[in-house]
Amino acid sequence: MLRRKSSPRSKLRLLPENWVSPVIFGLAGWLIFPSVASHADLAAMLAGLDREGENWRMVLTNSPAGSIHQAELAFADPAATGSISPGAGMVLPDGRKVAFTAKDKGREDTPDEDRVNRGTKKGRVVAVEKMQPPKDFSAGSILQRTKMLFTPSFDLKDRSAFVKPKIQGKEIEIATSFYKKQPVATDRGVPAMLASLVTSNKADILATAYGPAAPDYSRQSPFDSILTEPDSGRFVPEIGPRDHAWAASVLPPSVFSAGEQQCLASGIYFEARGESVKGQAAVAQVILNRVRNPAYPKTICGVVYQNEDWRNRCQFSFACDSIKDRVNSEYHWRMARDVAMAVTSGKIWLPQVGSATHYHAVYVRPKWAKTMEKVGRIGLHVFYRTYGGGWS
Repeated sequence: MLRRKSSPRSKLRLLPENWVSPVIFGLAGWLIFPSVASHADLAAMLAGLDREGENWRMVLTNSPAGSIHQAELAFADPAATGSISPGAGMVLPDGRKVAFTAKDKGREDTPDEDRVNRGTKKGRVVAVEKMQPPKDFSAGSILQRTKMLFTPSFDLKDRSAFVKPKIQGKEIEIATSFYKKQPVATDRGVPAMLASLVTSNKADILATAYGPAAPDYSRQSPFDSILTEPDSGRFVPEIGPRDHAWAASVLPPSVFSAGEQQCLASGIYFEARGESVKGQAAVAQVILNRVRNPAYPKTICGVVYQNEDWRNRCQFSFACDSIKDRVNSEYHWRMARDVAMAVTSGKIWLPQVGSATHYHAVYVRPKWAKTMEKVGRIGLHVFYRTYGGGWS
């Protein structure tokens, strides 16, 4: 069977049914949605505006310089603008921040006088250059600055220079002219009969019988009389190399009491009133050495009257000889009291006696003398020092 060939020109003909249908559907859509096309943008959807003309103002603008947001969105409707709190906005999907603003963009309710703080405002900033160090000078070095010490300056009217002093060779004469040398005078703090035995001009600070001597500023600085050591003022004996260490200790403060001085004066009077002043001072030093020695009582009365209940076996014979102690010579008693105070205060210290704790008369031969070291003899008494520093 043979088919009939169609003519190609028939395909180019526009039939009415080919374009009538789209036109009909287009008109129907226009009648159903008679609104403006601009309402389809994001601004219209957010603002909900229906008035023509104002809708085209809904744009996204860049934020001003220094703002913390990237864009601003203006609202034309006063009702919608009033419902937005200050500082409101939104964050876009790409991370940018959009701030909501009112119709009158940029208008602030707060006046500039209250909004702008000019309290810290100052004048123009003056450019200040950094301080530069002097040329050829740095910390730890002088460099060319040394030449200033040797280069004389001729532009100065007054000049200074080293001049040979006119007093050269007369310094000692000038220095000694301010303080006249006085001859060494005897110590007036002790009786005249004891002056020759005084070995120290400084008495113990606790000895009220002797006032402190006035400082000699020709030999001592004025500050030395004020800036003294905390423990200064107490008498410490200067012991020899063979003396015991306990001898270089201070006496207890109680030795200066009236009762203790009475016991010491009694020991001197009844033991050595017939001796010279030096012999009496030696006996007093032995009694005080026993007070310093840890092996004996710590008081003068305890040392003098130790074992007084043992007949003829006490430490000092007058305390246990069963003879009533009476003072018959006022002169010797007064001498014994002066010697007692002078030795106690440190005005008299006999190196010949040193740390001796025993003595006996030359007309007796005690057995204990062979067990001790003999240190010397003064008058009719021979003095001994123990080898170990203890009782015997």
